[in-house]
Amino acid sequence: MLFLKNCRYIDWQSFDITETNLILEEGPGGALMFADELPEITESDTVYDCGGRFVTKSFGCGHHHIYSTFARGMPAPKKTPTKFTEILEYVWWHLDKCLDAETIEASALGAAAVCARNGVTMVIDHHSSPNAPENSLGVIKEAFDRVGVSTLLCLELSDRDGEKAREAGLEEHERFLNSGGQGHIGLHASFTVGDDLLKRAVAMAEKFDTGVHVHVAEGLADQEECLKHHGKRVVERFRDMGVTELKKSVFSHCVHLDDNEKRIIRDSGIWVAENIESNQNNNVGLADYGSITDNVMLGTDGMHSDMIRSAKAAFISGQPAEGVGMDTAYDRFRNIHRYIESSGFEGDASNNLVILDYNSPTELRPDNFLGHFFFGLETSHVLSVVSGGRLIVKDRKLTTVDEEELFAQTSEAAKKLWERMSR
Repeated sequence: MLFLKNCRYIDWQSFDITETNLILEEGPGGALMFADELPEITESDTVYDCGGRFVTKSFGCGHHHIYSTFARGMPAPKKTPTKFTEILEYVWWHLDKCLDAETIEASALGAAAVCARNGVTMVIDHHSSPNAPENSLGVIKEAFDRVGVSTLLCLELSDRDGEKAREAGLEEHERFLNSGGQGHIGLHASFTVGDDLLKRAVAMAEKFDTGVHVHVAEGLADQEECLKHHGKRVVERFRDMGVTELKKSVFSHCVHLDDNEKRIIRDSGIWVAENIESNQNNNVGLADYGSITDNVMLGTDGMHSDMIRSAKAAFISGQPAEGVGMDTAYDRFRNIHRYIESSGFEGDASNNLVILDYNSPTELRPDNFLGHFFFGLETSHVLSVVSGGRLIVKDRKLTTVDEEELFAQTSEAAKKLWERMSR
């Protein structure tokens, strides 16, 4: 058991604050219990004194690209992109083709470590390594398990890299999900996915009782190509091919949708992942997510692993784009928990917590919590992190791995990747 003494527990939904001690069971579905007094402690128990600090539910990322970990400081593309499709071609598709087993593992370890230190204990990832798909999902899962962060994984299927990469990607999903891995069926975007691959992805998702995780209308080119080759818009195509019947599906981005596409998504009950900083960085536009659905959760699209930062960006940029208030932005920040629970996935139970070293010049109360969250709280306030009932970050240091060793490994792997990218 893990015992957290002397807490001020903030309920992540009601914002009620309770002075208490917490008892946490270990495991993916472990319970969280409140106690006025701690029971007798045994040698196998761990006790952590929170010193009156705030404790609340940890965070989750609804759409990540773990493979982009080594993009930080990487060489500039050989040609400067002038539009979104060129950003894909000269930056991201160039990077993912250069990944191998070593750099996939190292990038996953690096991402997991940063997620953990930022209080992120659940990550929905959309991986891509067309030249090294074999066991890639297993490698990522093992790396995140080693650090102590839960995952929901998929591999980005596409026809853009030819038959061999496509078939190997399908085989990797089959292998990973058959072995008990927790995941989606991943697709890049409609404009790189032919009808045969789309049908096979839907059939595989049905077989494993999961959803399709796909980029949707991130750039206008996705809609233009869909209209040109299929005579319909992206979400209409996905509806006609059965994707929207899969209730666990995640549509990421959804920037360029018309009213009918929004209605299809809303009526289907599937989820949308908002990645507002990435959309701004790629200059693809801002969406009115409130007009699509209430089922919106926040992701980073691989730009970083800081979900508090993502929430603030969703609020600040969402005000002029769609009139978002703090309550709506916070709901989107927390909607990943609702998605995971409603879809029956594991790894995000109540025994996932952050301990915040947050000293404010003004009082934090339930009625002003949102003001503190958006204008006071930072990732730097994350002192310790509990994942699955285990203390994986203690006083800003990882407990599960040696940080210095880990980042030495990732730094060397990044150099090898950058060298391949420069050839």
